[in-house]
Amino acid sequence: MADKGGHPGAPGRAPEAGGCDKVRNVALVGHSGAGKTTLVEAMLAATGAVQRAGRVEDGTTVSDFDEVEMRQQRSVNLALAPFMYGDTKINLIDTPGYADFVGDLRAGLRAADAALFVISAVDGIDGLTRMLWEECAAVQLPRAVVITKIDQQRGDFDDVVLSCQDAFGEGVLPLYFPAAGGDGLKGLIGLLTQRCLDYSTGERTECMPDPRYLEQIGEQRASLIEGIIQESEDETLMDRYLSGEEIDVKALVEDLETAVARGSFYPVLATSVPHGDHPGPVIGMLELLELIAQAFPSPLEHGIPPVTPVKGGPPRELGCDPAGPLVAEVVKTTSDPYVGRISLVRVFSGTLHPDTVVHVSGHGMEDRGHEDHDVDERVGALTSPLGKTQRTASSCAAGDICAVAKLSRAETGDTLSDPSSPMVMAPWTMPDPLLPVAIRAKSKADEDKLSQALARLVAEDPTLRLENNAETRQLVLWCMGEAHADVLIERLRTRYSVEVERVGLRVPLRETFGGPAKGLGRHVKQSGGHGQYGICHVDVEPLPSGEGFEFVDKIVGGVVPRQFIPSVEKGVRQQMRRGVSAGYPLVDIKVVLHDGKAHSVDSSDMAFQAAGALALKDAAGQVPILLLEPVDEVAVLIADEYVGAVMSDLTSRRGRVLGSEAVPGGRTMIKAEVPQLEIIRYAIDLRSLSQGTGSFNRAFLRYEPLPSHLADKVAADSKDT
Repeated sequence: MADKGGHPGAPGRAPEAGGCDKVRNVALVGHSGAGKTTLVEAMLAATGAVQRAGRVEDGTTVSDFDEVEMRQQRSVNLALAPFMYGDTKINLIDTPGYADFVGDLRAGLRAADAALFVISAVDGIDGLTRMLWEECAAVQLPRAVVITKIDQQRGDFDDVVLSCQDAFGEGVLPLYFPAAGGDGLKGLIGLLTQRCLDYSTGERTECMPDPRYLEQIGEQRASLIEGIIQESEDETLMDRYLSGEEIDVKALVEDLETAVARGSFYPVLATSVPHGDHPGPVIGMLELLELIAQAFPSPLEHGIPPVTPVKGGPPRELGCDPAGPLVAEVVKTTSDPYVGRISLVRVFSGTLHPDTVVHVSGHGMEDRGHEDHDVDERVGALTSPLGKTQRTASSCAAGDICAVAKLSRAETGDTLSDPSSPMVMAPWTMPDPLLPVAIRAKSKADEDKLSQALARLVAEDPTLRLENNAETRQLVLWCMGEAHADVLIERLRTRYSVEVERVGLRVPLRETFGGPAKGLGRHVKQSGGHGQYGICHVDVEPLPSGEGFEFVDKIVGGVVPRQFIPSVEKGVRQQMRRGVSAGYPLVDIKVVLHDGKAHSVDSSDMAFQAAGALALKDAAGQVPILLLEPVDEVAVLIADEYVGAVMSDLTSRRGRVLGSEAVPGGRTMIKAEVPQLEIIRYAIDLRSLSQGTGSFNRAFLRYEPLPSHLADKVAADSKDT
């Protein structure tokens, strides 16, 4: 590709795009440790957006500015890094590479028009990267691959290229490969130009390649040209090539750029950024920047997600037009105790201006504790963030990304539109959080601040679900994994000064009768004035699982007056809610009221309520009381190679495997019934078992008797708490 040259920009000034066709929104995707953040720093330094590249090890990078990120030396948040390359504005979206933070990663893909997969030459491809490639393919997002750390001793560029081709399929072909010099990596060899790009002096110069590479160039160049020609719209090109005609490099580059923008060809590039024990020149940045600016699609080419009016109706046909109706989406929300709420917004249509009123439409995630609102709000200042640095922007046109202050109601996933014609954008898919973590405040002061702090965390993180379980009286954070939970608890402490501690999660059990029994409820008290008098006899028998509660009146002769029979039932129901053994609700029983006594003066509604409750407790003392545990229906999606291990693991959890079925892409769906007590931490265990490639969902199915050897322990634990 032609060298456009990077023009250093002023670090203190926000870059401005000259039009929708001059914007590139690129999400960096890859597993943790692949080098995404380091790559962002190198590109920022190469274009003059920063004076000096920061280091992850020193906590000085632009995109990892959160305290947690600096301490853990890994990205946990989506971060934006915009800069100018020539006359093109490039918005780099650095996404987390750890599976627990896939919510931010998917938000980054929503804001992007192309994805750059960052893969380490040392570590290769992991299961998460394969899954993300499939996600991008499902939404037809153009992709390219950049292989980092090609200078390291254990790095193997050729082997990783083969792995990419095996994992990602056809159309994955390198444009360059590393060239060694006398004392290490020298630069890159361009397959189309057949020239060596020498970086050994610190600047890129072109020269003829070493003769030892000629055979390799010939083989790989032929494969690359054939791959490009297959995607060409010129149907005569292949015949001309096969007949021996030399195809013009310029024509090949144009076809390459078209195929990349269309999402049907996936070029592989190579980079090296010196760090730590690996000194040397920065290699491959200009080639990467050229690819992004020239081959990746602009917002005009990629299109926008479906948009419908808030009041309903057919979808609106909108394009990326700065003069069109305003439609923007909040892709990331952050809350700061001092600054307030800041929303990172991708504008899909129209132009967003500061200090204007916009309509905020909710995102349909009320089940996770996120308010589904429909309000007008005035936006504050617009800024172009470079990491934590906010640079003032005069406006944000269609296709661009900016940060908006003072949107107090907007949350991640919300749509911003014109108040006169409010619209809502189809939401992107968010994974369900499946790791429950029970917490409690360490002190009364922490308890007073906890509610507001959690509300702010929920607003900015759509993968977090907050549950205040009335039955177990526990506050539960449903998280994506252990690392996600750790970050949330750490943010409560550092950002909001709220100390919490984890406690054991209590699973809501049930009780039921182990057989039929008779019970006497006698509530007779006399202490001056009106007394209390209520006596009832009941028969209790268990019902089949899921039948609930049945109350039968068999009173004859008015021994219990008609007005007090509902009182007996009410008392029984109250006692069922309290339980009769371990304090869990009683279910699946039939209670027959067949006898009793009343007093003409002292009988009352309250007296027979008490009698009904006592009768049930008396009957419970005559037979074993069974503890029932909730059982979930579980569906596990797993790579074929892990099927045996997953099935064995489910069986060890007292699960019943119901069957399995093949899923396209070399995967299998396993269906099973598993007790909830056994899958509290399954989100973590499955990830470990499947090398990060497995996923599952769960839904409550029914209650079943808890095995006796576990029932005694659970009952004892419940009394302790």
